[in-house]
Amino acid sequence: MGEDANCGLLAVDVGNTVTKFGVFAKDGGLAGTWEVTTSERCTADEAWAQAARAIDMLGAPEPTSAILSCVVPSLAEVWRSALGKLCGTRPYVVGPGLKTGIRMRYDDPSEVGSDRVADAVAARETYGAPVAVVDLGTTTNIEVVDESGAFAGGIIAPGVALGARSLTAAAARLPMIELRAPERVIGRSTRSAMQSGVVLGEAARIDGLLDAVMGELGTEVPVVITGDGAAQVAALISHDAVVDETLILRGLHHIWLRNHDLRSR
Repeated sequence: MGEDANCGLLAVDVGNTVTKFGVFAKDGGLAGTWEVTTSERCTADEAWAQAARAIDMLGAPEPTSAILSCVVPSLAEVWRSALGKLCGTRPYVVGPGLKTGIRMRYDDPSEVGSDRVADAVAARETYGAPVAVVDLGTTTNIEVVDESGAFAGGIIAPGVALGARSLTAAAARLPMIELRAPERVIGRSTRSAMQSGVVLGEAARIDGLLDAVMGELGTEVPVVITGDGAAQVAALISHDAVVDETLILRGLHHIWLRNHDLRSR
């Protein structure tokens, strides 16, 4: 199955916890998304089956091109092989050698995760520059695009779920908790006290970091929140924020468009 100028696209974002699939129609619209838990180990055939299942569940035509973001090094070649088999053509992989269209003001650009790059690209294309992205996942990342539209850098911190698990693992008497905001800051039970510390604490940390980012930039910037629990966190922080659950997938689409044009010439 070869590529053509109007091919449909499968975008795959393999994260440490969740793998997200997005199918883009020939007109560039996002036809649908699907998520599965990221397997620590899987074969190319198993990865192929997950991707094929996502396409089937979305009722989408089989795509003729694919782009991959993978932050799990041991799975990168697995998914590259699976997507090549599925689409019949070499997939695009975000990393060295792929044009992203965004300048990197980073000491070593190769250190920047492909998910962070996709976030920055999509935020700039959708919301303009400057802009800050808060991405909630295994880690809580804040990505900063400056006034010139360049990736200025960012912040990486433990994610809210990781923080909750660490509490339970380190203290034998602390239970696992549901990650939702309690009714009051001062907890009247161990669970509500932990929810206050973990969930409200995460919101306070994000607010404080955004304040520091904007102070360093010398200006207020729009804030976009994506990832697990984005709507809940957006409601808890003091900064006005747009919730955009498909940011990374659309960033992959933007990167694919730039490179597909080059490959098709």
